[in-house]
Amino acid sequence: MTDHPFRFGAVAGQAPDSDAWAGLARRAESLGYSTLLVPDTLGTLSPFIAAAVAATVTTTLRVGTYVVSAPYRTPETVAWETSTLHRLTGGRFELGLGAGRPDAEQDAAALGVTFGTPGQRIERLAKTIDAVTDVRIMVAAAGTKLLRLAARKADTVALGVPPTYTEEQVAAKLDELYELAGDRFNDLELSMNLVAVGDEPPAWLRGRLGRIDSTSTGLLSGTVEEMTETLRRRRDKLGISYVSVNAQFMDELAPVVERLAGT
Repeated sequence: MTDHPFRFGAVAGQAPDSDAWAGLARRAESLGYSTLLVPDTLGTLSPFIAAAVAATVTTTLRVGTYVVSAPYRTPETVAWETSTLHRLTGGRFELGLGAGRPDAEQDAAALGVTFGTPGQRIERLAKTIDAVTDVRIMVAAAGTKLLRLAARKADTVALGVPPTYTEEQVAAKLDELYELAGDRFNDLELSMNLVAVGDEPPAWLRGRLGRIDSTSTGLLSGTVEEMTETLRRRRDKLGISYVSVNAQFMDELAPVVERLAGT
């Protein structure tokens, strides 16, 4: 059981133009989402710029990164960008950080930066966290070393587990975090991402993920009442109170957001 209230984020990184991006941000705000979160890949919008634009066209929506890849920028650069956004958004910016996906080395090469070994990337992530002030920090983590870092330094821990994981598999990962966090565990906000909402994931998603069904934590299915109860159960059982969703499914989750946000 956790004392953290529910909040919801929409994850988006694509828009054909500024009007479309502004419309998506306003839509997220009107549907009751707490945050609009932008990925950090070369195939998506630049996260800091996109977050700034989204904040400019909204009033209560918080904006964030999901998640900045620490190897791509120096800690000082991230701190500079973060400080600027914190000031210009009226404190509505949240920084999501990660050590870089294993498949992101090609992006790093294109950017002209050294991706580094896993150990070097985690060290860069730790230095980046230490360089940043004044904002909430989310750390995406799954392996033991990243979970240990998140347990010590994060405000929010985004569990970077496959969407096909069952609740039992997620619980085992959280048991590890509990041991690592000690007295800090109850202070941590726990987050997971939904890749799809609905009884049947789209074909393109099935092709990418393989077997994903009603037992998979990355897919939320059933009636509005059933989906609401599923998220309540996960918060009671697992402590997960911050739920993000692929913005493609923002409208499908909206009735659940209306019922649970802030409770």
